[in-house]
Amino acid sequence: MDVGSVIQFTSSESVEKPMDRIEINYRALLAVTVVLNSQRDMHSLWEAITAEITKVIPWARASVTQYDREADGFRFHVMATTMAQVVLQRDAIVPRIGSGMGWAYDQKTLHIRPDLTRHQVFLEDQWYVQEGLGRMINLPLLIGDRCLGILNIGSIESGAPDPGDLEFLTQVAMQIAYAIDHVQAYEQIDRLRDQLAKENVYLTEELKLTKNIDSLVGKSLAFRHVIGLAHDVAPTPSTVFITGETGTGKELIAQAIHDWSPRHSKPMVRVNCAAFPAGLVESELFGHERGAFTGADHAREGRFELAHGGSLFLDEIGEMPLETQAKLLRVLQDGMVDRLGGKQPVRVDVRVIAATNSDLPAAVKDGAFRADLFYRLNVFPIGLPPLRNRPEDIPILARHFLQQYCVKLRRSCKDIDQESLERLIRYTWPGNVRELENVIERAMILSHEPVLRIDEHILGSQDSAFTASPPADLKDLEQRHILQTLTLTNWHIEGPDGAAVRLGIAPSTLRSRMKQFGMKRPPSS
Repeated sequence: MDVGSVIQFTSSESVEKPMDRIEINYRALLAVTVVLNSQRDMHSLWEAITAEITKVIPWARASVTQYDREADGFRFHVMATTMAQVVLQRDAIVPRIGSGMGWAYDQKTLHIRPDLTRHQVFLEDQWYVQEGLGRMINLPLLIGDRCLGILNIGSIESGAPDPGDLEFLTQVAMQIAYAIDHVQAYEQIDRLRDQLAKENVYLTEELKLTKNIDSLVGKSLAFRHVIGLAHDVAPTPSTVFITGETGTGKELIAQAIHDWSPRHSKPMVRVNCAAFPAGLVESELFGHERGAFTGADHAREGRFELAHGGSLFLDEIGEMPLETQAKLLRVLQDGMVDRLGGKQPVRVDVRVIAATNSDLPAAVKDGAFRADLFYRLNVFPIGLPPLRNRPEDIPILARHFLQQYCVKLRRSCKDIDQESLERLIRYTWPGNVRELENVIERAMILSHEPVLRIDEHILGSQDSAFTASPPADLKDLEQRHILQTLTLTNWHIEGPDGAAVRLGIAPSTLRSRMKQFGMKRPPSS
């Protein structure tokens, strides 16, 4: 028996015998249930309900509405009608207060208006009368004590509905409720699976970076000052602003602050603000709803939501587009994220750590960066010194990377020869610590000796296009030269191999210069 052909006789006007009608109804209901339960997203479910509902309900008007919390009303997601005039269109919203849908939703029970032409009980009834309806039934879509929406059935006839039809409508409402609940659960699982996959990526990256935190080694005053600041700010919720040249270790310091904070059990999510096109930065940061833009076929959480309870590291913040800066400022001010295409803001608890290698005060003056955002970010600034200003740390770092790459490259190199160390100290390191690591790795690939030698061709020429910018003045040049010489001589001032002889000045003059520049011998040097 063809379901689509027989169910047209399921109304009270049916000429079928009662038992025949019951059998036809439930066969139809079974067929529709299979269709509804095969859907995996709400969009396809609404389309399926729209297509199938008229097969099992031969009434003049059938619709499914859901409660919209923001509008405090009911939105039509499904509507099928045979009426020539339709006042309430799909996507229309009917207020909860004063409507039959609202009554059925609040009371969690059905409501029947048998004669709309004589008694218009609720505010939407006048619109039904305009359409030509004589009877309306509102059935709540219930799962336990939860109401997922309302099935609204209208007829051109007046009078009480047939008890058999009413029982059948109740069963239809139950199956629609199960289908909606099933799809919502499926979508939630999809969202959680997607979120877990993304968090796994972030956590994997975090694990890799955590392993590299050991690169935070050094004994210079400048380095110890940075570490001290990181330890001081880590327990607080304050925003941290890290500045420094490329390769100075801004991301490592950010990771250390996160790891030393009460948020360490939650992920630190990273965003390179320069890595995304201007049109995608907002979606990455704040997320989007389905249909927010072309290609947005499902809702997606942004990096702020993924970092909830943890930290968000905004690298190269100076590259963020101006229009995105305004939205970021709001998040920092009130802790609320607006998804693209979203209607309800999402509250997030995120500790923001920003970093840049550019001159943001200059960008503020030029109008390329918002002044209010800069001051909001610059709560606790940490400036990372370039490697050329901490030459006493170069041998320590070089030997640290030597040990790392001995394991990675399966080499048995034990040390770096003194001449190579002096060459490393004299170099200006435009790429800072990252460049030093690359040099050690490159030298170890080429070397098969127990003591590592680093020649000029491995190190590169200081005259290359990547050489660091010259010192600001002669005083800076003198200070750097003295510090490098002291490091080479292991802070020995006097004697034939002392720093004074190498500099060509008297030991007393050198001590005077050291006092002037605030230079002190590092511990255990």
